[in-house]
Amino acid sequence: MTKVFVTDLVLRDGHQSLIATRMRTEDMLPICGKLDQVGFWSLEAWGGATFDACVRFLREDPWERLRKLRKALPNTRIQMLLRGQNLLGYRNYSDDVVRAFVKKSADNGVDVFRVFDAMNDLRNLKVSIEAVKAAGKHAEGALCYTTSPVHDIPHFVELARGMTEMGCDTIAIKDMAGLLTPYTAYDLVCAIREATHLPIHTHSHATSGLAHMTHMKAVEAGATIIDTCVGAFAEGASHPTTQSLVAALAGTAYDTGLSLPLIEEISAYFKDVRKKYWQFESEFTGTDTRVLINQVPGGMISNLANQLKEQGAIDRMDAVLDEIPRVREDLGYPPLVTPTSQIVGTQAALNVLTGARYKSVTNEVKLYLQGRYGKAPGHVNEEVRKLAVGDLEVTTCRPADLLADELDKLRGEIEGLAKSDEDVLTYAMFPDLAKTWLQERAAGSLKAEQLLPQGAAQQESAPRYAADEFKITLHGETYHIKLSGSGRSDASQRPYFVSIDGVSEEVLVEPLNEVAVTVGDSAPRKTAAAAAAPGQKPRASHPGHVTAAMPGTVVDVLVSVGQTVKAGDGVLVIEAMKMESEVQAPIAGVVISIFAKKGDAVTPDMALVEIQPE
Repeated sequence: MTKVFVTDLVLRDGHQSLIATRMRTEDMLPICGKLDQVGFWSLEAWGGATFDACVRFLREDPWERLRKLRKALPNTRIQMLLRGQNLLGYRNYSDDVVRAFVKKSADNGVDVFRVFDAMNDLRNLKVSIEAVKAAGKHAEGALCYTTSPVHDIPHFVELARGMTEMGCDTIAIKDMAGLLTPYTAYDLVCAIREATHLPIHTHSHATSGLAHMTHMKAVEAGATIIDTCVGAFAEGASHPTTQSLVAALAGTAYDTGLSLPLIEEISAYFKDVRKKYWQFESEFTGTDTRVLINQVPGGMISNLANQLKEQGAIDRMDAVLDEIPRVREDLGYPPLVTPTSQIVGTQAALNVLTGARYKSVTNEVKLYLQGRYGKAPGHVNEEVRKLAVGDLEVTTCRPADLLADELDKLRGEIEGLAKSDEDVLTYAMFPDLAKTWLQERAAGSLKAEQLLPQGAAQQESAPRYAADEFKITLHGETYHIKLSGSGRSDASQRPYFVSIDGVSEEVLVEPLNEVAVTVGDSAPRKTAAAAAAPGQKPRASHPGHVTAAMPGTVVDVLVSVGQTVKAGDGVLVIEAMKMESEVQAPIAGVVISIFAKKGDAVTPDMALVEIQPE
């Protein structure tokens, strides 16, 4: 029996799990002095989805956040979550990028690297763990805990042995969905201790209501570090409350020695901070025992809810949660943690929103089924694989062995905009997003998404498809109108989301006449009483019109006017819910018009390309 150490997650996983990773650096820094006094084993403050959210939503420099936190926390280890060969993105990166990213993370302030692979494929951890050790930092190998017909204690023990052989300093049991039960935790910790003799660090989300008990039994079995979160950002989809476990262990052989009054003071600060982000709160972040079936991780649930809201489909959340286990089984039972949680979750959403399973398959699912993320833990549904990738060869080697060094190429692509190696690495994670971010930084026009005043009607965060903004005057009163998005139409009505003087409203529009656009060899000609607005895409009206399966952003156009295509050929690539999907030609013929370009926000009823049958 020994003292138990605590890692607090309020600066990363706490707000990722409860407010979709939206906490800004300016709200972290004022309390860092007190956080630094507590004596935590570490503070998890970087990695995971925070890097993406900084660039995508907060318009912050994630590296600058890390440097500021390092300066504000001189006495406390800063811990980050690293996705092995995926780093902080959604694909495998070449080894030179992995080594450079780890080195720069260490240089800028990371002390502890918790390294995991979503497939639990040890081959995907090798280079990143080597890089951590080369930087003289603490390497914590994390096994992703899940339940399935192919996951048992001997399986996880073998993973822990492999991490030990790689030189890890500690072993983390990463229970990202709250699936680990107390007595299984006891047996698992005992088995790993006997096999490795390394300190064991337990991480368990509170979603299912089991995590407090799980931590206690793990401690009794010999775990010496536990993950918790200060009360203001604890419980539900987040983690057990720090104060509760500190109190539970006080006066025992496991006493943490931490000050409850000081932690309460910190929690009170974050309670006020959380109010600022009320618009990102989700009804799906409380205790929910359905997680024992759908296995959606705590760090994903608030983001999934927010993404479905952006799709105008939050009412389909339960259907998506029901579909996720079926997709997971089809893909061979991968643990659901980034990026596999997003891969499975987005495919489940597509299956639900399109009304047909695998009618549209994301590029990431195709890569997964080709073995490009690693070896699937269980048997893959061969019918789904055939449907998605046909007879393409399945990779059996370490996926990164197929990647040539790419750092110099990335530097060349972003030359002139990147001012540092860190900028190049940001571009490596999210090329299109980062390029726009770097351009806006150079122009001095970076602007974070709006935080609505407390008490205001919640603004819909739907993407601004065919957006417009104007003022109208009615009975002497002037109103500022902004069209923020549109939903799916039924036979007679279509919902539009409109901001009126900053207050979001939904209006139902019933068209009394339509604008049809016929495209031939020459310019479009009007065939209705009114013309389409400049730049407006025509509504899909016949089989040759190519449409997206769900709202998203065009990231690539794969065809040109005059090109002959077959039914099923890729025409465009759309990004939705952080995943890319190839939009395919519905018929064979000749491309006679392209209405969409890279960067366009599109909805399912827009015609993006027109194909004339042969």
